[in-house]
Amino acid sequence: MELKKDSHAVSIDMLLIVHPEGQADPGAQPPRRAGLQSIGNGIRKWQKLEENDLYGTQLTVEVHPQDSMPQLLKRFSLAKRLQGDKNGNTRPRQPGGKDAHAYPWDRSSLKSMSLDVRQFEKLDTYASQVTVKSGLDELVNDLLQEAHSDLERVRAIWIWICHHIEYDIKAAQEKDRQAFKLTDILRTQKTNCDGYAGLFEKMCRIAGVQCMTVPGYSKGFGYQTGQSFSGEFDHAWNAVYLEGRWHLVDSTWGSGLVDTTTSKFTFLYNEFYFLTHPALFIEDHFPDNKNWQLLKPPQSLRQFENNMYHKSEFYNKGMLSAHPATSVIRTVNGKATITMESCAPTLFMFMLNGKQEHGLLSLRKNGMKLDIYPPTMGTHKLQIFAKGNSDIYSSVLEYTLKCNYVDLGVRLPAELHQPMGPSWFSEQMGILKPSHPDPIIHTSDGRCSITFSVEEGINVLASLHGDDDLITEETQRRYIFQLHREKRTELKVQLPRAGKFALKIFVKKRQEPGNYIFVFNYLLCCSNTKVTWPMFPESFGNWGQDNELLEPLSGVLPANRNVPFKLKLHGVAKALVKGQDTWPLTLNSEGYWEGSCSTAGCQEVYVMVLENANHNFYSYILKYKVNDQ
Repeated sequence: MELKKDSHAVSIDMLLIVHPEGQADPGAQPPRRAGLQSIGNGIRKWQKLEENDLYGTQLTVEVHPQDSMPQLLKRFSLAKRLQGDKNGNTRPRQPGGKDAHAYPWDRSSLKSMSLDVRQFEKLDTYASQVTVKSGLDELVNDLLQEAHSDLERVRAIWIWICHHIEYDIKAAQEKDRQAFKLTDILRTQKTNCDGYAGLFEKMCRIAGVQCMTVPGYSKGFGYQTGQSFSGEFDHAWNAVYLEGRWHLVDSTWGSGLVDTTTSKFTFLYNEFYFLTHPALFIEDHFPDNKNWQLLKPPQSLRQFENNMYHKSEFYNKGMLSAHPATSVIRTVNGKATITMESCAPTLFMFMLNGKQEHGLLSLRKNGMKLDIYPPTMGTHKLQIFAKGNSDIYSSVLEYTLKCNYVDLGVRLPAELHQPMGPSWFSEQMGILKPSHPDPIIHTSDGRCSITFSVEEGINVLASLHGDDDLITEETQRRYIFQLHREKRTELKVQLPRAGKFALKIFVKKRQEPGNYIFVFNYLLCCSNTKVTWPMFPESFGNWGQDNELLEPLSGVLPANRNVPFKLKLHGVAKALVKGQDTWPLTLNSEGYWEGSCSTAGCQEVYVMVLENANHNFYSYILKYKVNDQ
């Protein structure tokens, strides 16, 4: 008799597992209670027995489509793969040569495998919203509903821990640290690094993924630049086996950070510590067993202590390298120079001993250069911050500066902000083709002229700042006179004395409300002690952007003199100069308004214009002061 094939036929598989009394296969799935719930394709899901219901011989029956592989066989195979010693402890493969990555970092990727984290967006959202209902097994089961590979299983577990488990600072600071029970971690959702690592390992094993807890030293909370490590290990993290190779994760540091001033934990997810490239992981993690560095060649503890510590934000913000590559640097003739390379144009700032002073930071296309001049001898703390793609500056690097000499000739203005000089950022803000590309301008007579192109619709504002009372908030723009010629803006600058001054450049889109935005500044230097230039005349709102002043440029006129005036004014019907009396200006063939006035008997002189010939209302555009007689 020939049997007819039926595409809907099913198979019944029975797997008999016999254990000695009181011992169970550590890799086998938990026993199930009767009561079937269909989950499709003929596969049945069994309700779970409580642990104290386990006794006797187990007989598990699976009903499945004929053309599918039995899940029981898959699970039994997994159990054999994870099976360990006689006490039920699993023994995953130890790391070997094929797990090792080259050191130093080759800049190829922040990850230890080819990965685009955008592929996890849906899974991350799902995993972060899963809640604990009963025990760990059910939690893992819920997390794996949307995970379809070992990588996705590990990702779901990682995301859940990083978004739900809080670092227990109080417990971590106890001298006699007690081991956290997994049930307590789930209940309180708090633990220390040992608890994070233990929970991650247990959840991975429930999910069928090999995982190890790795103890060691770390450059974490409380780390001081240049410190040495000895005694008990202060941290723990994990190694997870994916796609035939070991990879490193740290869910403690992936979950958030501790504020060093308040000692409070804040959830702040950090992608950097998921499958981190070992050549980057070694910067702040030193394992007890050098094999878990996953590096070729491995680093010594002395190298770990002396190597430059690049924070995770260093790489998150797109940094590639920094020089010097040592955390402690010494000044040479009172100066230290730091350069950084980034993978894209980035904004930087620095703080020396908590203040943005005593340094010159200039932006480069992909990086920056910082010249720092400590104001006193001794040890100083230098922090460097980068903005990257976000709106927030983050600390990416710290140096300890050792200074044994102070150059008293290098005294920088306190108002000298960063960045220095034109760059890709000033181009982005609409300032193009500057006449002075270097951030420092030296002038022998105390005067200079700076020109640049300005994009259409952009207004420019400049102010001058020194370290004395000669330049006040009211007069800081009076030592600069702004002109516009053939789509070029000119800043004429006259210094009130010898010294160093910060010339700040601001921009604002003409049609948009709000304040001007700082773009960059120049450092103006003059060593001529005879320099005593007065302010320029004060200009009013009706002084047009395309107007031009040839004379007089000094805002203070001599008393009892006839003073010549020459200006180019656009859209004006009449112009005059008003002092004790009124003197009209005439328009010559070259388009300049010319004339003169007497300063006798007056303290102030004004230039006034009539914009419409049909009106008789004159507007003030310039104001001069007259010297006391």
